[in-house]
Amino acid sequence: MSDSVAENVNPQASQKAVSLNEQAYLAFRHRLITLRYKPGEYLNTAQVMEDLEMGRTPVNQAVHRLATEGLLQVIPRKGVMVSPLSIDDALELIEVRLVNEALCVRLASQRVNPAQITLLRALNQRIAAAGEKRDREQMMLLDREFHQVLADIAGNSRLSDILSIIHAQAQRFWATTLSSARHMQEVIAEHEAIISALEHGDVAEAESAARVHIFSFKQALLNN
Repeated sequence: MSDSVAENVNPQASQKAVSLNEQAYLAFRHRLITLRYKPGEYLNTAQVMEDLEMGRTPVNQAVHRLATEGLLQVIPRKGVMVSPLSIDDALELIEVRLVNEALCVRLASQRVNPAQITLLRALNQRIAAAGEKRDREQMMLLDREFHQVLADIAGNSRLSDILSIIHAQAQRFWATTLSSARHMQEVIAEHEAIISALEHGDVAEAESAARVHIFSFKQALLNN
């Protein structure tokens, strides 16, 4: 599709262009989160366009958005680089997760309904099945969905936006730890502890379970 579509003033065409931009962003972010594009790697825009089967405008829009979210770096006169991973960045991210995810489960424990509990359990079972198959990519996709559902239950759109960025960054680090079968099993158990606390409306236990989940992530990183 022509790159000029994004500039079309026709409302229907504009809506279609927005949809393309979002598709490019999600597909690009997926490749970053799953480490298909390696940390520290310089990316050729033409190659990314070919990978995503998208035109220049949606890809450029995605680049700017992902750079704002810290997943890419635009280096003057050099191009676009996948943001490197460092233990210092991971530790800072953990501090931010502790605050925001505690708030998320606190709100969710007050607002959750039985259908949402069922949905969370079904997702966790699918994560477990993906783990048994050693399907790292599927496990990551489902884990992202699990945490998105938690954010949706919390019912705060601003918090949901913050958590979306935090989880995208965290999953790049998490991808490096998923070769450990033990850690994958721990993740399932930690998710179940969160679900159980939500089911019983236990705010303190939900926050405690969320902290355990994040500290487990930290330990897996340090042991990697």
